[in-house]
Parts: sequence; structure tokens; C-alpha cells
Amino acid sequence: MSQKSLTPLRAQYLNIKQRYPDAIVFFRLGDFYETFDADAELTARELEIVLTGREMGKGVKVPMAGIPYHALDNYLARLIGRGHKVAICEQTNHPSDNKGLMEREVVRLVTPGTVVEPGLLDGKRNNYLAAVAPGPDEAGIAFIDITTGEFAAAQIPLSRLEAELERLRPAEIILPRDSGFQPKIKTPVTKFDERDFEPETAAETLKETFGVSTLDGYGVAQLPLATAAAGAIISYLKETHKGTVAGISHLSTYSVSDYMALDENTVANLEIFQNATTRAIAGSLLGVLDVTRTPMGARLLRRWLGQPLLNLEGIKERQEAVDWLFRNHLVRLEIERWLKSFADLERLANRIRSFTALPREIIALKRSLEAVPELRRALNNTAVNKLKNDLKEHTDLIALIENAIEHEPSGAVGEGGVIRAGFSAELDELRDMATGAKSYIAKLEAEERAKTGIKNLKVGYNQVFGYYLEVSAANLVQAPERFIRKQTLANAERYITPELKEYEAQILSSRERLADMETAIYRRVLGRIAESAEALLALADAVARLDTLTAFASVAAENSYVKPIINNSADMRITSGRHPVVEDSLPLGQFIANDTTLSADEG
Repeated sequence: MSQKSLTPLRAQYLNIKQRYPDAIVFFRLGDFYETFDADAELTARELEIVLTGREMGKGVKVPMAGIPYHALDNYLARLIGRGHKVAICEQTNHPSDNKGLMEREVVRLVTPGTVVEPGLLDGKRNNYLAAVAPGPDEAGIAFIDITTGEFAAAQIPLSRLEAELERLRPAEIILPRDSGFQPKIKTPVTKFDERDFEPETAAETLKETFGVSTLDGYGVAQLPLATAAAGAIISYLKETHKGTVAGISHLSTYSVSDYMALDENTVANLEIFQNATTRAIAGSLLGVLDVTRTPMGARLLRRWLGQPLLNLEGIKERQEAVDWLFRNHLVRLEIERWLKSFADLERLANRIRSFTALPREIIALKRSLEAVPELRRALNNTAVNKLKNDLKEHTDLIALIENAIEHEPSGAVGEGGVIRAGFSAELDELRDMATGAKSYIAKLEAEERAKTGIKNLKVGYNQVFGYYLEVSAANLVQAPERFIRKQTLANAERYITPELKEYEAQILSSRERLADMETAIYRRVLGRIAESAEALLALADAVARLDTLTAFASVAAENSYVKPIINNSADMRITSGRHPVVEDSLPLGQFIANDTTLSADEG
């Protein structure tokens, strides 16, 4: 169809859609995000909203479906949860003459593995984006959770690749566009430019991201396929986030030989993460063990269940901690009580680093940090010394937040009620001006009533006319000539005076300055906290480990589990063994314990 027959809006939309053919384009029109054509039909079906149509040129009527802009997160969650990608296209500015077509551009491409909005995330599980770089005998695999900053890569045998993907259960997998590999796991797959998977290109991408000249300190210098996967992830994030990738400060490498490989059938048959019949967490091993009190602990529990240790020393270290927590009931209860005070420190640290954390989240951070000394006091045994040492106190951050942020701040920055009085003398001065405006208005109203004799005269404000003097119809004859008529109502007239408009300009100017200054000060506070982001992530890891070990101890105490003796022998003897998942599904006392003996000499 000729471009001449299309409206400018239609032409603009088609130009944008052409650049994002695999995504649903949410096209901002006023207070709505609209979708068109096949996107509209898909959106209407998935979100169960009305499919309508719109004239967009001579003889051109296209399907259309839209959502209110303020409901974006709710609808976005449903689309992303079903594996779709969504390109958010915003109105970016008005033409200078306030006429013509509004400019629009895609500000972010939201995919299952790149979600950052708290409302779209499950706090109990990581939202991994994985990349796979297949080779002849090995594969590079990298994964990242951009909400926590966890970023790791490995070069593994091809035979272990499917098991590793099963362990990670990523929200999205990216592969080279020319790759023939098709993962068995049911996860959205995105084909990405194969050039970004070239080891040399990927290495340069990583070096640029970390600001280094060599990757020797990151463990991937001699692992070309791991480098390829890690670099491709960064390139993909730059594309989806329009060039801005915050919160990625390190890359770690790991070896799959450090833990037991669990393939898809093993995970399913053992019902580790979900019940075989209902597919729910209830009725699985995770459902039995997850009494964690923090989001970080819940996510770590999932990782530990998917990565059974093979290292005897590591197993015994965990056992000793669980044993001490198991035997000290009152201490365990105290620890559980304080663990409930913790916010999601991992995700919050990254929101602080990206300057998106809300004031109430900063207060939640303060409450979390205030609980650390209490946990340290409770951990008074050598079995938990490492945990205690890793729980670092942050009195400096507590003091900063205490002095800077209101105890019950407003929901958004710039509305007032975020920065505490006394933290900034300049901000306090502006606040005094704003407060003085209220008393000035009250004083002016009293003076004008006295001058005019109009007892019900009042000073009001609206966004169209600003401040005004309102005189009822019965008293119009008493309105002096210096009153300038601005608006006529059914039962009153509204006036202005030069003095009132002059003071209005001062008030509005001070309010704008107040909002700008509060925003600037809040960002400075976030910047100071962000300097400790790595330390906060280390604290989050320590809290997660304590939470998970405490959960093990609590479940053991509740179910009368016993501590097994672990050694390097190939023999196994279980006396009165109980299957935790089966036992949990039966009425109390109905499970019949069994003995099991396996010997390396048998068979």
C-alpha cells in the first residue's frame, strides 16, 4: 500500500515495528499503550481484552487493542510470563510548535530474561538469562540475573549441557543465530547475532564492560567458549536496555565437576522442585524444606538443591552449622525472628546502583542493617564462626539513612516528605518558603475580607488559573475595581490581583525548586549508598546462607530428622529411612520407615 494513503501515525508505527518484528510493540498514545495488527490480535487473546479497530489512512482500518499506561506492570507480567517480548515505545517529546506528530521511540525491550521491575519478579527464584555457545565437544554457558548482579560462566562437556540448563532453569536462553542446537528444556529461546558469540568480539565486549585491558583476573581468558557466551549476554543486554547495563561489576567462573549433575528425568522423578502430578511446589522436596525467611535464602535453597555438593569438606561444614542450629532451639527462634526483618538485599543493592530504589526501600535497607548486630550476637559458636564473620555491620550506612531519609517517606521522590529536616540547610529554606505560602494565603484572605467587607471571600487555587479570589454572586457589588475578573461561575466570580499573581509566581518557583532539589539530594544519598553495593551483596550472601541453614535445622527439628554420617566410602547404609516428600503427603504417623543397604561389593 502506498505510504501516501497512510496517516503519519501509521507510518511512524510501521517504521518502529519493522525494527522489532519479534516483539509486541506497546505504542504509547496519550494515557494508553496501543497495539496494532497481529500484535493487537495476540495481545487481546493473551490478556483477554477487547479487540477494536482504528482508521489509519484512506481505506486503512487496522486491528487495535490497548491497555491503560498505569496498568503496564500487571499486563506486562502476563505477557512475559507466557514467553513474549514487549518493546515499550514512549512519547519522547512535543514538537516545538506544539503541532504535528509526537516523536516516539522504543526505550526498552522487555524479554523473559531481562525483567527488572519488582512487580514482575518472583522473589523466591532467580530470573536467569542464559547464553550457550556450542562447540564440537564442549559448550560455553553463561548466566546472569540482572536483578541481583550474579554473573557466571563455564566451559563444560556437551554431555553436561542439558543437565546444567535444567539446573539453572533460565527464563530465557540466547543462542547464535546460525546454531542448530535446540535445548530440551521448555524455555523461550532467542537467536542472536552470531558475531557477538565470536570469542574475540565477546572478549572485547567484556573488557569494555569491566573497564579492563585483560580478562586474566576473570577466569575466562583460557576458556574461549565461556568467553563467547558471557560476552554475548552483555551484548544482548545492551540491545534490550538501549545501551545502558547497570549493576554488572564482576564475572565468576565455575566448574560443573564440583557438584552432582542432575538430569531432567532425575529432577522430575525425585520431585525436587515440583510435584510430579500437580506441577506445584507443594508436594516436592523444595516444598518440604522451604521455610526460609528471606528472598535471598529462598533463592539460595533452590540453587543448593540443584547443585548437590560432591566435596566432603563442604558437606561437613554445612552439617556442623545445621547441627548447632538444630540443638539450640531458642537461638534458632531468635535468628528466625531477626531474619524476617530483612528486605531483598541482593535486588535492592542493584536497584540502588541503578538509582531506581524508592525511599521506602531505603528505609527497609536500614531496618535490615539494624538486624545484623542481633544476628551476630546470636551466633556464638565455632560451628557458625564463618557466618558470623561474614555478617558485616554497616553503622555508617545506618547513620546516613537515619539522618537523610524520613522514617515514613512519601512514595515518590520530588513530592516532598523524603529528605529529613536538618539534612540540607538549602532544602530546609525552600520548605520554609513553601510553608510560609500557606500562612500568607490565610493572611491575605483575612485582609481582603476586612478591606472589602465580604465575609465569605476566599482564596482558592486550580491548575488552570492558579490562585484566585472568589466572591459569591450576592456580594459582587462589593468587589473593588482593583480585582481583575478571571472566571465566571454559576454562583460566583473569580478574580486575581497583581499582588496575588506575583506571590503565586514565587510559590510555584519555590515548589519546582523544592522538587528538583529533593530529587538531586536523594540521588546523592543513593550514590553514597551505592559505593557500598558490593559489601551489601556480600552481606546478602551471608544472610542467605544463614537463612538456608536455619531452614534445614528447623525442618529437621520439626520432622525429627537425624544427622547422617558422610564419608568417602562407596557403601551406603540407611536405617529407618523416611522419604521426606512421601512422608509429608501422608497423615502423621502413617509412613513406614525402611532400611536400605548398598555396597560396592554387591553385584
